[in-house]
Formats: sequence, structure tokens, C-alpha cells
Amino acid sequence: MLLVITMPYPVKLYMTKEVPTIEENVSVAEAAKVMSRSGRGFLIVLKEGRSAGMVTEHDFVSKVIARELSPATVLVAEIMSSPLITIDPDEELTRASELMQKHNIRRLPVVKDGIMYGVITTREIAKHVGEYVDRSIRDIMKWSFRPF
Repeated sequence: MLLVITMPYPVKLYMTKEVPTIEENVSVAEAAKVMSRSGRGFLIVLKEGRSAGMVTEHDFVSKVIARELSPATVLVAEIMSSPLITIDPDEELTRASELMQKHNIRRLPVVKDGIMYGVITTREIAKHVGEYVDRSIRDIMKWSFRPF
């Protein structure tokens, strides 16, 4: 019997730590400016200083522009996704991928004990997938040739 022990691949190694935020009572037009300046395709929406939801470029397009609503009058709170689906920073990268697939999302806030540590995105996972595969293969090779 072959026993394979692999090393953990926690989300915290792959997440982005800079998390752009916006207050819930801000217009979509203003949120778009903040999002553009951040260089990210999402904003975490805050209510009284705590994360309450997320708004993405897709939300702007599908919930405002496609419906011919005015970005200057629609508030972020009206279009944000809430409640947030989150993951613990010590969870496995594969679990993050499973959650994203299950909920059809591309960004997953990394939260522990109510504190947001970052966001893991499909882009970050794709950027590091080669490294992840290489580490997995090295782990398998290391453990498969050890005498028991």
C-alpha cells in the first residue's frame, strides 16, 4: 500500500492582501471610479465599517447598465452581492476553488474571526496553478520514495 502525504496549500499563500472597499451608500458611478483607481474588478462593500457584501464589474454591467439605470442614482447597496461567501485563510486552495465553482463566483473574501485578511480570486489561482502542481508533484515524489 502506498501512503501519500501531501503538504498543505493554504489560501493565505495565494490570496491578495490589498482589498479595495467602498461604503454601501455610495453611488455606482462613484464606486466605478474607486474600482478603476484600485485596478481590481471588485470592491468590498462596508456597512458601518464592517464588510456587508461585494460589488463587481459584472454587477455594474448586468444590474445597472443593461437595465438602463443611472449609475449616478443607483447605490452600491442596491446591487451588491450579500451575504459574503468567505473562506478561512488556513483552508486549502482546492477548497477555495470548490466554493467558487459551487457558488459561481470568481472572488472569495478570506475571513477569520470576522477579520478580512484578503481575497482569493480565480486569477490568483490561475497565476499560481503551475507552482501548485509542481509542489504537489514534488510532495508525491518525496513521499513515494521514502522507506516505511
